[in-house]
Amino acid sequence: MPNRHNFEHLPLIFRETGRARLTGGGAQAARTAQNRTTNRVPHSTAMVSGALALVSEHRRRSAERSRELLPDLPPGIPLLLEIDPGLDIDDLRRHLKFEIVSEEEQGFVIVASDDSGLAAFLAAAEGFASNARGTATVASIHRLDDDPEQTQRVRLVLSDALFQIWPTIDQIEVLHVDIGVTCLGTHEIPPEPVRGKRESDQQLAERKKTWADTKVQAYDSWLDLQDQRVDEVRRIIEEGYGGSIASIFHGNADDVASLPDSFTMRVMVSGRGLKDFVLNFPFIFEVTELDSVSINPGEVSQGIDEETLIELRSPEDDAPAVCVIDSGIQEGHRFLEPAIDKASSYCFLPPPATSTDIADRVAPSGHGTRVAGAVLYGEHVQQPQPFQLPFWIQNARVLDADGGMPMALFPAVLLREIVKRFHPGPRKTRIFNHSINADSHCRMRHMSSWAAEIDVLSQQYDILIIQSSGNLRASAAVPSVGIEEHIAAGRYYPKFLLEPSSRVANPAQSLQALTVGSVAYQGYQSFGWQSFAAESSQPSAFSRSGLGIWGVIKPEVVEFGGDFLRTPGDNPKISFPVEARECYPELIRCTLHAPGPGYDRDEIGTSFATPKVTHIAAHLQRILPDEPCLLYRALIVQSARWPERSRQADDKTQVIRTLGYGIPNLERATTNTDFRTTLITSGEKAIRARACDIYQVPLPDSLRRPGYEYDVLVEVTLSYVAQPRRTRRNSRRYLSTWVDWKSSNLGESISSFRARALKDENRDTNAAQGTRIRWTLGMQADHGEVADVRRNAGTVQKDWAIVKSSDLPENFCIAVMGHPGWSQDPDSEARYALAVSFEVVGCEIPIYNDLRIAVEALQADLNAEVEAEIEA
Repeated sequence: MPNRHNFEHLPLIFRETGRARLTGGGAQAARTAQNRTTNRVPHSTAMVSGALALVSEHRRRSAERSRELLPDLPPGIPLLLEIDPGLDIDDLRRHLKFEIVSEEEQGFVIVASDDSGLAAFLAAAEGFASNARGTATVASIHRLDDDPEQTQRVRLVLSDALFQIWPTIDQIEVLHVDIGVTCLGTHEIPPEPVRGKRESDQQLAERKKTWADTKVQAYDSWLDLQDQRVDEVRRIIEEGYGGSIASIFHGNADDVASLPDSFTMRVMVSGRGLKDFVLNFPFIFEVTELDSVSINPGEVSQGIDEETLIELRSPEDDAPAVCVIDSGIQEGHRFLEPAIDKASSYCFLPPPATSTDIADRVAPSGHGTRVAGAVLYGEHVQQPQPFQLPFWIQNARVLDADGGMPMALFPAVLLREIVKRFHPGPRKTRIFNHSINADSHCRMRHMSSWAAEIDVLSQQYDILIIQSSGNLRASAAVPSVGIEEHIAAGRYYPKFLLEPSSRVANPAQSLQALTVGSVAYQGYQSFGWQSFAAESSQPSAFSRSGLGIWGVIKPEVVEFGGDFLRTPGDNPKISFPVEARECYPELIRCTLHAPGPGYDRDEIGTSFATPKVTHIAAHLQRILPDEPCLLYRALIVQSARWPERSRQADDKTQVIRTLGYGIPNLERATTNTDFRTTLITSGEKAIRARACDIYQVPLPDSLRRPGYEYDVLVEVTLSYVAQPRRTRRNSRRYLSTWVDWKSSNLGESISSFRARALKDENRDTNAAQGTRIRWTLGMQADHGEVADVRRNAGTVQKDWAIVKSSDLPENFCIAVMGHPGWSQDPDSEARYALAVSFEVVGCEIPIYNDLRIAVEALQADLNAEVEAEIEA
């Protein structure tokens, strides 16, 4: 595509910032209210007796372990509490000195307490009966689980597969597991001091200095505790149980402000050792079996290699670089060689592989080579000649010749190594293609260490990781489920895509990854084969679907990755036969292992849909090189559309679960037209909790002319990132600060919108608020056209609506709202990018130029106001 275009994105005008008018909040449960009024004595008695029973059991178990010469454990008792869902779980630490191990589902929290903490809890529980001061939090603890077998806690900590074998786990000689351990202790950052009514500047300065010292001490204590816990785990697992630790990953950040709350270790240990460790080490929040990571290589292409005359030119030296994290690349391939950044190529596989072993060794036709080709060329390999390749390709090999990831590679550690090698490198790589997944669906209790690391890296660096949603296999063994198994159980396409076993595969649930699913090219029926999809743009039969963890829309977008074909009957054969080439994507083929064409249509998968989205992202970086990756993600999602048939579907929940926001479009993402205009924020924007940023779009009279009834498509996409905390089980507690947006209503004035968005008692709250826009999703699950889905669950939030042109307000405003997450640090903030588009659906009237003039006039007026204020 050309380097220059005439329809650049317009600036989104920042109007003002202030304190947000936030609504909602957790309501107190009826059970809590009852405990505070009519149930004080019985509740106090239950809490005290339960705690004493646990202490007695812990002492008995400790004495028994000492007689058996089992390894010493750190002081502390693991406790499982059922709490009021509206309770700020950090109150358990503030008021009762519990260490928060993890937040769990259905109102459960796992905490740990040493002797002093238990004494404080017992004192509070006893004092609660007489309404003693400082004991109110006890009312919000609905139950203390005093089961000596810890059945419920173990169920919450273990994966489903491990819990099934728990009764006999001590008979297993060797287990390989990943164990998550919390390491935040009971220290916290107190609220930042605010000036008292009669406080002098000096007094406030002294209190702020004390507060700053306390903040530094808290971070130091967290670092010390992390080191202490790592040492404890090593001593217990290796010395006490004779096991081994392949890796301990604690995601050490480049700055202390990004300190993680936990670490994860990959362990080999006996079943007996693991059982003792889970029951008695109080700081465990997760134990899972290792994910199997492998791709399913295709068949040998039957095509003939025609030596097509091609003239390819290397990318410009300052062109974007895309790192392909995959099985390696055939770097000398005639369709790739001019674009390969050979100096950066690196193999991350363990010995006997070496760092220079970067070739794509997956037989018969490669995997990483195909992905790299799709990043470079997009949908079609053949381009007008001569053709200058648009980006540099960097080769990070992580899969072996069988398409698998060796157990010795811990995915979270591996991703950090890759980003830290390529991002600060000579080409300052910002876009990473990651067409690799675990073989089965993601777990829903906690964000996995792999997915959480994508979130951490995206928060620490200005990068975008574009991630495949994962593939359903034609047939799969338990615990996975393949398409053949679905059909045998009476679950047919496309319904089987909505099964839990068809959920996106780890790490596609990551909130920051741009996750990509696949759609089919066309319906097909011939030679005894037929496609699952009946027409173009329906979800591919293999494409894993959402919703993701915590109700987040995953995948966000889909691209053309082909479809499986099946034979007729109740027990069909499922494959991608060569005679249906038009149903598969056009891909570069690795020719190192078998003869064949340099490119062909002979394989399918979300692996090859994903790099087509990466292709768009790299073009965005080429056009907008100084903008943050959060904006690239926003513009890709903003450009996505549902196919026409899906827009008319009765069940739009199924549509969004399988197609996300739809199929993105390079032209819509990178340019505008006379009839479609996109406005964007520029540069890195940051927002703190309880803050509100307001943006204004002046809509020209030509667009809103009375008497005209044009349909105008309004689209808004917010993309943000904040620091994650893996021990939390809720998107609004997983992030240090969470963000959402709301818009002005139809017919609403700026003053009315400001009153709704900003917390300012002096503003006119009686002004007409207009008519609410009927957004497709809405801020709550019952506000839009799509049932059980809300737009603000994830960190990329798109919504869209069709509005009559004459109903549009004179100024369309968007408020970006920051909300408190887990962090109490007043310096904690989220970074964001925002895009707003207006499109005249029938192309009846041009709008781009009039909008541009209106935006320039508004900006000039605002600049004049600022200059006048400065002069005054």
